[in-house]
Amino acid sequence: MRSKTAAATLTLAALTVAPVALSHAGSAAKAKAKTVKIGDNFFAPDHLKVARSTKVVWKWPANPGDVHDVKLKKGPKGVKKFHSSYASSEYSFARTLKKPGKYTVICTIHQEMTMNITVKR
Repeated sequence: MRSKTAAATLTLAALTVAPVALSHAGSAAKAKAKTVKIGDNFFAPDHLKVARSTKVVWKWPANPGDVHDVKLKKGPKGVKKFHSSYASSEYSFARTLKKPGKYTVICTIHQEMTMNITVKR
């Protein structure tokens, strides 16, 4: 009876410790988020190099300005296009870029407002 109780206790202890160890390993591999500020007719920065699985966050200013959006104009083959809502202030839009390659992002209202993101292999 004691051996069954000891085995059950060890199994329970292993199940309790394992998820903690895995969660630390997963968080260490996560790339840090990058923020892109949206201004009147510009993205800052307008060029980014990031690691795979980096979350890119576009942030509109707190004070009202022109209306802008964020749209993936061109990306690596197989990447699903994305498009934010139109906004002028206090809005953010985020995407996690998982596939290596070059991403070209535009504001559809101001076609000259572009940025490039390179996702490293």
